[in-house]
Amino acid sequence: MNGNDFLALANAGVQQLQPYQPGKPIDELERELGISHIIKLASNESPVGSSPMAMAAVRAALDQLHRYPDGSGHGLKSALAQRLGLSVAQVTLGNGSNDILELVARAYLSAGDEAIYSEHGFAIYPIITLASGGVPVKVPARNYGHDLQAMAAAVTERTRVIFVANPNNPTGTWFPRAELDAFLAAVPERVLVVLDEAYFEYVEDPNFANGADYLAQHANLLVARTFSKIYGLSGLRVGYGLSGTAVADVLNRVRQPFNVNSLGLVAAEAALDDLEFLEHARDINTAGLVQVAEGLQQLGLEYIPSVCNFIAFNCGREAMPVYQALLREGVIVRPIAGYDLPNHLRVTIGTPEENERFLESLQRVLG
Repeated sequence: MNGNDFLALANAGVQQLQPYQPGKPIDELERELGISHIIKLASNESPVGSSPMAMAAVRAALDQLHRYPDGSGHGLKSALAQRLGLSVAQVTLGNGSNDILELVARAYLSAGDEAIYSEHGFAIYPIITLASGGVPVKVPARNYGHDLQAMAAAVTERTRVIFVANPNNPTGTWFPRAELDAFLAAVPERVLVVLDEAYFEYVEDPNFANGADYLAQHANLLVARTFSKIYGLSGLRVGYGLSGTAVADVLNRVRQPFNVNSLGLVAAEAALDDLEFLEHARDINTAGLVQVAEGLQQLGLEYIPSVCNFIAFNCGREAMPVYQALLREGVIVRPIAGYDLPNHLRVTIGTPEENERFLESLQRVLG
């Protein structure tokens, strides 16, 4: 038996997949090119580190590593429920918000079931759909963002789930409250709407919708969030889902018993109370968005206006050679050709110094 036989034995959806490609790690680039002083602006990580309160909570919990974590995550779920005005039974914890998305696919998608998502939407949506035997249905984007009206119109009898990101990764686009109102009203109650709000905390526009506010009126809504972005806990992998109790009950039937580790639980709970850090991280990002956008304008490059902690910009040519040249400058950004954007790169907002180095390197690379 050769290796290809094992691929043939996998289910049909898995056979169509390629592994998800994360941003290039710093140590990998060091090994490849033998350079140092590398900055990574590829994975939308926090440039200001982690919440100090979360770090203190982790240090205090280190002597309990021989114990299993609380499988129910009671402390964190209680803190989230109190903060958001929900019941504990409406909160599902995950190994990052990606885990919540996978739980949805495992619970609600089977062979032939359709899951709708947007062009330029998060790559995980079609991956988890195919892995579950489902059929991903991609709806063309509008101005790089979600065309919610078209997504609602794409619903068929086979539709089980719609994945919607607000704001969206990798484009940074978003839609206002009124558009979400109309969309939810148009989607049949039998279809589960997954509102991915991984970058929710960065948005300051008063017209932006808070998904948690919609749960009481929409039993078919699940909101997914994460501690990986603004809270700076990417390495601990903590996310959560907010939904009606019926949906949460279903997800907990397929959730692994200890899917969030003990350090992640205590760090996330402490980070929720670190409002000073949260405000600081948001301020750094808001200023950084302006800095990078103005720099791209000065270089004559088009970019997609973003409310997240990254900006996608058009290189005016095929982006991969520009990406490779930036690597040789010691600057790691993210190519997004896999998102149907072959001429674009996505750059994470860093510190003011990192942003400036990126812009200077980009200017040299573009000549």
